[in-house]
Amino acid sequence: MKNLIYCGILILLFSSCKEKLDPANFTNTKWELTSLPGLTLPSTAKATLNFADSLKISGKSFCNNYGGQAEIADQKITVKNVFSTKMFCQETDAAERAYLHALNQVNGARIADNKLQLLNGDKTLMVFTKTN
Repeated sequence: MKNLIYCGILILLFSSCKEKLDPANFTNTKWELTSLPGLTLPSTAKATLNFADSLKISGKSFCNNYGGQAEIADQKITVKNVFSTKMFCQETDAAERAYLHALNQVNGARIADNKLQLLNGDKTLMVFTKTN
């Protein structure tokens, strides 16, 4: 019985350590992409992610501008209704497609030391550095 109580306390402690997603940490922030695992980022263009009021997102996906809506519910963040301009830029096309695909796969996030990690489960999809 004593072991069950200790196990219960440990479970409560670990679950309380889980990072809480607070919309205030995202609102009115600007980020620049520094890593898209598995892909070398183009040196000629940048990708950005901006969160405005009500978690509206916008930014540059190397070549095109994009927008959409982020939502936080049940301690998960998702990106919905992503739209973008449709210019074709041959030198950044692969990176742009990978970036937008990863953005649509997001279901979690971590912010620490002016870095934003967008996640799918435990897998890091993208890493950004805060610019404002």
